[in-house]
Amino acid sequence: MRRDLFYEYGDKIMDYESVMKLALERGFYFPSCEVYADAQAGFWEYGPTGVGLKNKFLQLWRRELIRRDGMLEIDGSQIMSKSVFEASGHLGNFADPIIKCIKCNSTFRADRTIADITKIEIPESADLEEFDNAISQNNIKCPKCKGDFEKTKNFNMMFKVGIGPEEEEAYLRPETCQSIFVDFPRLYKTMRGKLPLGIGQVGKSFRNEIAPRQSLLRLREFYQAEIEVFCNPTKLDVVEKFEEIQDVIIRIQTDSEPIAMTCKEAVESKIIPNKFVAYYLGILTEFYEKTGIDVAKSRFRKLGEKEKAFYAEVAFDFEVETTIGWLELVACNYRSDYDLTSHATKSKAKFEIMDGDEKVLPHVFEISMGIDRSLYTILEHSLKDDKEHERIVLSLKPYLSPTHVGILSLVKKDGLKEKTDEIYLNIKRKYDAFLDHSGAIGRRYRRLDEIGAPFAVTVDHQTLEDNTVTIRKRDSMEQTRINISELDSILSESVAFP
Repeated sequence: MRRDLFYEYGDKIMDYESVMKLALERGFYFPSCEVYADAQAGFWEYGPTGVGLKNKFLQLWRRELIRRDGMLEIDGSQIMSKSVFEASGHLGNFADPIIKCIKCNSTFRADRTIADITKIEIPESADLEEFDNAISQNNIKCPKCKGDFEKTKNFNMMFKVGIGPEEEEAYLRPETCQSIFVDFPRLYKTMRGKLPLGIGQVGKSFRNEIAPRQSLLRLREFYQAEIEVFCNPTKLDVVEKFEEIQDVIIRIQTDSEPIAMTCKEAVESKIIPNKFVAYYLGILTEFYEKTGIDVAKSRFRKLGEKEKAFYAEVAFDFEVETTIGWLELVACNYRSDYDLTSHATKSKAKFEIMDGDEKVLPHVFEISMGIDRSLYTILEHSLKDDKEHERIVLSLKPYLSPTHVGILSLVKKDGLKEKTDEIYLNIKRKYDAFLDHSGAIGRRYRRLDEIGAPFAVTVDHQTLEDNTVTIRKRDSMEQTRINISELDSILSESVAFP
């Protein structure tokens, strides 16, 4: 891993362990049921600061993606019938390769075990024989007891549930998009749809991961923000808004290294198949730039035939480099008419619609965003060790900060507590403010720096004389004396979404 790619102060790089320490100590996220010895891996909970960051991230997502093109948003059921997943192909194809030790009965993911021991990367969708051959040729043994493995098998990752006293078979959704597909005919009709039509959804999905690990990076219960854009397949180069993003720089990797080019150049060179796909890759790049992630460390990696999901015709993974490697944050899949055809066939319902005078079965382009991984990456790219001033700073974009401003009294006596409470009460409905009366003022500043609060306001004895306070900026540590009446305008301008 190149050390110069990451924020570095002195000898310390802010890495996964640094983010984990911050998350646990400052209420961003922590393991579910951690007080119990039998708590299962792969389930994590957001604390107050984590919820604040997540909610503001989703506000930005709605602003930059959903509202930009007048998309619709729904909130579908987390439990869906067996028929849905028979039609979608998940019951037949949604599986990971596993290997089981003959000696100790331990189970492992085949692709990960091979990669960890030999550094050989085999796509998880490869034929099972490829895993068996790699294990045999490299004499791979069980990491726990050095025993031999059984033949590689597929393990379906769906969570099965029983509904009602008869326990009718149903499943927790492994992705949020299926309700968008099955609801499409009703939504298109009732909302007076017109192609291209984007429909988004935020919610939890569930996958029975074999080896969940690294906190938010591989979970069994996780948040997604998915957008399905329904389009006329004959009009993929007729995109009215393409000029808005044609000069946006995106980094595309088809072979060994990512290449930076404009969206227009990517279409003209045929690296991206059409303007329709390029448009959404462009606005996705603009979105992540506004989250504070360094997009110079990002890439759209074009997936090969064996890497693509079973429903994808063309696929790009939006990945960002971190101290633990490249993380996939968004799956961008051109799903063609796979989903609507499958649900139409299974349900016998009609999914064709009129696009002007043309009867069309729409194709779909998907932007499937992992919220948890995105939040982790924002934290790592924003976390700094300021050795000069002996502090840890979470330099979040102000509009994403869980706390906009800390309201602090220099001391709790001489009427300062009451004045501080008054200021706090006046702004807390409009801004996310934190009231703090206790401890040394320097230590309180440091705590606010660690949760990413862009401002701290201190009330002192001079405040009682002339109605002024000291406002401190997080990143520069600059302190300025302002009138209390100026506070609202300063905060409003600074924490507003771009």
